[in-house]
Amino acid sequence: MTDAATTPGSLGAHDENSASGTDSTVVVSVHSLLDDAPTSRFHHRAVFISGMGFFTDAYDLFVISTVATILATQWHLSTTQTSWVTGSAILGAFFGAFIFGRIADNFGRKTVYTVVAAIMIIGAIASAFAPNFALLVVARFVLGLGIGGDYPVSAVLMSEYSNRQNRGRLVGLVFSMQAVGLIVGPLVGLLLLSSGVNSSLAWRLLLGLGAVPAAAVIYLRAKMPESPRFQASVKGQSATAVVELHTFTNGVIHATSVDETTKRRMSFSQFVRNRQMLMMILGTAGGWFLFDYAYYGNTLSLPSILKQVSPNASLEMKLFLTLTMFVVFALPGYALAVWKMDRIGHRKLQIIGFAVMAVCFLALAAVPSFTTLVVPFIAIFGLSYLFTEFGPNTTTFVLPSEVFPVEMRTTGHGIAAGVGKLGAFAGVFVVPQLQKGVGLRGMLVVAGASALLGLAVTFVLPEPSQVSLEDVSEHRARNSNRVPRRHA
Repeated sequence: MTDAATTPGSLGAHDENSASGTDSTVVVSVHSLLDDAPTSRFHHRAVFISGMGFFTDAYDLFVISTVATILATQWHLSTTQTSWVTGSAILGAFFGAFIFGRIADNFGRKTVYTVVAAIMIIGAIASAFAPNFALLVVARFVLGLGIGGDYPVSAVLMSEYSNRQNRGRLVGLVFSMQAVGLIVGPLVGLLLLSSGVNSSLAWRLLLGLGAVPAAAVIYLRAKMPESPRFQASVKGQSATAVVELHTFTNGVIHATSVDETTKRRMSFSQFVRNRQMLMMILGTAGGWFLFDYAYYGNTLSLPSILKQVSPNASLEMKLFLTLTMFVVFALPGYALAVWKMDRIGHRKLQIIGFAVMAVCFLALAAVPSFTTLVVPFIAIFGLSYLFTEFGPNTTTFVLPSEVFPVEMRTTGHGIAAGVGKLGAFAGVFVVPQLQKGVGLRGMLVVAGASALLGLAVTFVLPEPSQVSLEDVSEHRARNSNRVPRRHA
């Protein structure tokens, strides 16, 4: 690669030789260029483009609870059928995360990045026009394939674009767009129902609007560059990777000479037989499964939970209470996670979040009046929401994008996200049955136990905060109990 003049902030620098006054070229790697790169406009643009996918994910996944409540009456659905309406997209996400995560490690992140957005558009539109229960379930499953595929690709692309100092914040910002989707979904439902729109039309509008944000960014996704880490380490294209890097950092980084990175190759069979990889899967997928069981099961069942706490509340009032909980508790949790997670530590924050969730769920179960009075229930359940977002809802997304090696990173993240969605799917079906069988308090005991187990499996993971992605991988490969050194 031709030598280039450097600029302030450049990582491929020339050292001044004091004896001869001549320049000596410093050979740098693509990885080090990325690790020490300043945060640029490109990073913020990438956060927005990836984040709109997660806005779509959150909107589509959480608006369905309102839709299912309407359809249960209109279409005379049984409890099991209602659960299928609610859970089919999550089941699709289970398969989508596995399939597209693996494809992205074989063919590149960029290709999948655009495809999954197109699938989300198709699924949302098909859902809006579904004429009956069966076709709605199929359309929601297709939507879920795109949602599931978006998890590993968006997380890993942002992680691999990022520098080590702000990686958690940048990946967390992508995921925090879920907070906007959480708020917009109930808000749109509340506006439609309050404005007198017929419920038969309202639920179709609610589902169809999910196509809008994905359609808005599909062109921008097609223009995003491939991950330089993937190009350098998996494809062996270091020079091409730096050209891309130079472009998306607005010319701040110039490499005078880039070392040739050896291609990394690990087959899927080697991956699943590797003891350290299995431990990373246990920590990421196990924690995500246990978290999503409690989170999605409780969140998607929130209208029926609120009905038990406040039996006389209208659908509009339950939507208002749901919206209030998201705005007052969930949104600040996302903001705190993005602001503080790199300083606190990604693994440590997940442990703290699981612990507070467990305490809140078990407290609600232990004191009968907490589940019969709206104010204490909203306060304690809301506190669990705060530490859900300021904890495992964000970190279960971030950690799998960091702890796996580059050649298996979207595969590992896809497995974690897919298993997590399997937990969510189980929660959607199990939580309503638990409510019927053991009551709200019994259901909360199970959720508290899930949070405690999630806390336990988190301890098998290393702390990747402010550590190079390559150092995290090497630490894992050495099977060392020593935490990788965090850079100042």
